[in-house]
Amino acid sequence: METSRRELAAMIALGSTGIALSSTPSPADAGTSPASPALVHHVFFWLKRPGSQADREQLIAGLRTLRDIPVIRKLEIGVPASTESRDVVDASFDVSELMFFDSVKDQKTYQDHPIHQQFVKSCEHLWAKVVVYDMATV
Repeated sequence: METSRRELAAMIALGSTGIALSSTPSPADAGTSPASPALVHHVFFWLKRPGSQADREQLIAGLRTLRDIPVIRKLEIGVPASTESRDVVDASFDVSELMFFDSVKDQKTYQDHPIHQQFVKSCEHLWAKVVVYDMATV
């Protein structure tokens, strides 16, 4: 029996079991899709010792502990990208975190969570400046 291109594409998309294939979500992604979060929380950190690889790594390690807070839908941690320099691009920060929440209430739960409080205590000596942008999706 000859298989059409459309049937072949459908079999590939579904895998040999007939079940759609997808990547395994991280604990911070479990149960929801990041496509339409109610609240986006973006934080930028400037280190007291800019250029210190050890301080940057310590801050990133601290941020990774936040993934254990159940109300965080998704968490991304990053550093400035090596994109072209343009007047509208601010790459002066050292580390950034981007979080997605289902509600303002969940973001407040995150702020008060013991893991977040411990992160602040253990890492605040690393940063000279922090800027937060909270955005409600529309």
